[in-house]
Amino acid sequence: MITCYLKYVIDPYKLAEFEHIPLVNRLGGTHHGYFMPHEGASNIALALFSFPSLATYETYREKMAADPECQAAFAFAEQTRCILSYERSFMRPVFE
Repeated sequence: MITCYLKYVIDPYKLAEFEHIPLVNRLGGTHHGYFMPHEGASNIALALFSFPSLATYETYREKMAADPECQAAFAFAEQTRCILSYERSFMRPVFE
């Protein structure tokens, strides 16, 4: 299993716009949601979602590129400019 960790640098004056961007759950993976600023940095948000493998994630990305709901979410983020930048990392869990 892998978890995709997305760290967003967001406009702290556009939190409502960022919160409006939907997570698309129907294309695969387990979405753990968006995590919004509460204490500390006011311009950092996270999204976490897990997949059985990196190959499964790549399939998800292909589906996302062709999905109208995903394209609308990307367009909304671009129009509102609520996301200034992001970085994507992949983590693997370590369980006892």
